[in-house]
Amino acid sequence: MSQEELSEKMSNEDTTMNFAKKAGLILETTTEVTSEMRDQIAMRLAEKAQEDNLNAAAEDLEYVMDTVATISIEECMDIINHAMKYHEFDSNFPRVVMEKLKILVQGEDLYPGDKESWEFDVKVEASLIGYFSPYPEVRAVTDPYDDPDTPVETLRAYFLGIFWTIISTGVNTFFYPRFPNIQLTSSVIQLLLFPSGRLMQYILPDVGFTVRGKRYTLNPGPWSFKEQMFSTIMVNVSISGAYFVQYNVLAQKLPMFYGNDYVGYGYQFLMCFASQYFGLGMAGLMRRFVIYPIKQVWPTILPTLALNRALLKDDVRTVANGWTISRYKFFGICVAGMFLYYWIPGYLFQGLSTFNWMTWIAPNNFNLATITGQGFGLGLNPLPTFDWNIMNNIYTNTISIPFFSMLQQWIGVVISFFALVGMYYSNYLWTGYMPPNINGALDNTGQFYNVSMVLTDGLLDEAKYQAYSPPFYTAGFLMSYGTSFVIIPLSLMYVTFEEWRGLLDSAKEFWMGLRYRKSAFEDRKYDIFAKKMSKYKEVPDWCYLLVTVISFVLAVVSLVIYPTNTKWWGLLIVALVDAVCLIPLGIIQGITGYQVGLWMLPEIIAGYLFPGNGVANLIFKMYGANIGQQADTYVSDQKMAHYAGIPPRAIFRGQMLSIAFQVLVAIGVVNWQIGNIPNLCSPDNTQHFTCQWTRMIFTDTIMYGVVGPKRLFGHIYPIFKWCFLIGFLIAPVWFGIVKIFPRLRIINPTLLVGGMAFWAPYNVAYWTATLWLNGFFNFFVRRRWLAWWQKYAYVLSSAFNAGLTLSAIVIFFAVLYNPKPLNWWGNMVSYAGIDGGVGRQSLLPLPEVGYFGPAPGHFP
Repeated sequence: MSQEELSEKMSNEDTTMNFAKKAGLILETTTEVTSEMRDQIAMRLAEKAQEDNLNAAAEDLEYVMDTVATISIEECMDIINHAMKYHEFDSNFPRVVMEKLKILVQGEDLYPGDKESWEFDVKVEASLIGYFSPYPEVRAVTDPYDDPDTPVETLRAYFLGIFWTIISTGVNTFFYPRFPNIQLTSSVIQLLLFPSGRLMQYILPDVGFTVRGKRYTLNPGPWSFKEQMFSTIMVNVSISGAYFVQYNVLAQKLPMFYGNDYVGYGYQFLMCFASQYFGLGMAGLMRRFVIYPIKQVWPTILPTLALNRALLKDDVRTVANGWTISRYKFFGICVAGMFLYYWIPGYLFQGLSTFNWMTWIAPNNFNLATITGQGFGLGLNPLPTFDWNIMNNIYTNTISIPFFSMLQQWIGVVISFFALVGMYYSNYLWTGYMPPNINGALDNTGQFYNVSMVLTDGLLDEAKYQAYSPPFYTAGFLMSYGTSFVIIPLSLMYVTFEEWRGLLDSAKEFWMGLRYRKSAFEDRKYDIFAKKMSKYKEVPDWCYLLVTVISFVLAVVSLVIYPTNTKWWGLLIVALVDAVCLIPLGIIQGITGYQVGLWMLPEIIAGYLFPGNGVANLIFKMYGANIGQQADTYVSDQKMAHYAGIPPRAIFRGQMLSIAFQVLVAIGVVNWQIGNIPNLCSPDNTQHFTCQWTRMIFTDTIMYGVVGPKRLFGHIYPIFKWCFLIGFLIAPVWFGIVKIFPRLRIINPTLLVGGMAFWAPYNVAYWTATLWLNGFFNFFVRRRWLAWWQKYAYVLSSAFNAGLTLSAIVIFFAVLYNPKPLNWWGNMVSYAGIDGGVGRQSLLPLPEVGYFGPAPGHFP
């Protein structure tokens, strides 16, 4: 590629506009450079130097110019050669930049320009990569400089972090059993934290005390960016929820599930504290592998950084593609608009929420409901909803997911759709006798599996089992499970192939840190963020090890003193499996934003260790899944702190404290729900508190705990055991293909297979709505109106989430908790006919003998 072609390509990039002239005016009085030089730097920093915000970009431009003026050619070439090797197959590293680096390393003699141009281009690229960030999206939301004296752990920051942790935990725990779920997201909390901090800035007195020369005061001055980030990270602890409260308390305590009488407050406190802090301990042990490496971008956290940066570091009134309205005014209008609008799909015209319009044509047409239905069927619908909650349901902030990631997942969903159609209509593994896409175990008559029919004292009774039925699963559920078995070995193997050098280096750093107390920030020559963080004391690895050990002890105590019929040593095995898997899976999330769950492996292990014991399976599944989920959550928060320059020890203290409040509030809310919401977790719950995910978890324990993987893999569904082998084989095959055809590396097999796993209760309709939302903002708007997208996109998403949450709360307590039904066609049409559960619900009728599958007494 010639220099002219490269320049033309870069000028057409999304982030490139004609800012050079204005950027030159900013730098004209501070640096003597040619207009061409200013043009290029402005172009390369266009991610920040937007037409609407050149003042905010001035410091970055001056910083880069200073670096260019002082850096040597020898150091530049060292940085560029290192970058070309390190980022050779990095999907997040801009391809156009990589092409330019390949031209620059050829030397000034082969460069399509004069010596001065070559030297300047070398210095600019090296300065951006080695003294800022290789990634434009990271440069857009971070600073390469840091002020260690900026207030962070202030009393008001702790107070607001704890206060909003309590609020968000309460709201999110309350709505978690609801489907579709409603969530108070991190971005909403950020927009509430900001005015709270500013209010305290004006009303609190400057009263405090001094310890060892450091003053602690109620009001240290203006509410700072670091205080905002610190409080946000504290609140983020509550966003992913407490797994044990969301699933295990309901599944163990409610009579429709296991109905364990011993699940009181003491048991809940021990189990929940242990599982949450266990995740934090694992996160700390993972940080050298998934936080400090530059490749670990963690795209899902960039909106949080962008929003806080906009709130705290962008006070000037700016113009974004003609829009001058402030972010907060825009936020308020959007909140009010969504609050009013959601009454339409949420209460007044619910047909706009589940917009299964094709089934309205012929409600009793079974094939139409199967293919296009959104409640009963597979959801092939190009216009599936007018409900923001459904469009934004798969991810809590759909706009934060890279478009390439979302598109590949959607392609996986579409591929699996056609496979499901073939499975269902061929009656593969008895699926034709059941609905096509519901989660939950069914018996051999097509009814929900009643686990109490096969248990005695909480364990499988073989005689009862032979008299009742094995569990059977719908086509959608089989697809979800089968692909989940594929994705775990695929992810582990593929990441190991791709990142083995980085894994080895991080393992060496971890050992050196334990043995010699060596800082993780040492020897990171080309990482400006590591250099910034080296100013602060790091949390010793033994602190995280201690948290992990104490959590393990609490878990063992809870298993021993309560009648769980569960052996403590099983937990040790689950923890070791998590330790092996978390790092490669964390690397995938750090690069693509896609989270691979670990909930399958622990339940299979527990099924072999404790056959017939559903509660033991439920407990180990909770620990295995929660450790992974919480570890990823805490890791992403620590990556935010790494980008924002928040001291590691401050984050450790903030997360430790916030977890305690999260656990206490979550336990209180779920116990209130059990005592006050009628028909909680019933499929007929009028407030949509149907506990779809709890029901799915309960189904898992029947599959792997009561019946056991030996029966399941050996006799009922033998295809499952081959799925693991398929996952192991795909990884080396695809790795070999991309070695031959490197351009195919943009296709990530984990994303494709991951999309195939999102079935029951999800279907194509949910993913199509999500793709339209993501594509509109991240592909269409971002390319055409980048300035507007940067200023307003995340604010709009946060505002809509906040307005919807507030509206749902008011609707629930005003017209649903004390039912005031609005019975008219618009509220009943989506639930009429087969897709609404009325009439024929399976492809094939039951055989004349009254059951399908093996005969009673001959079950595997």
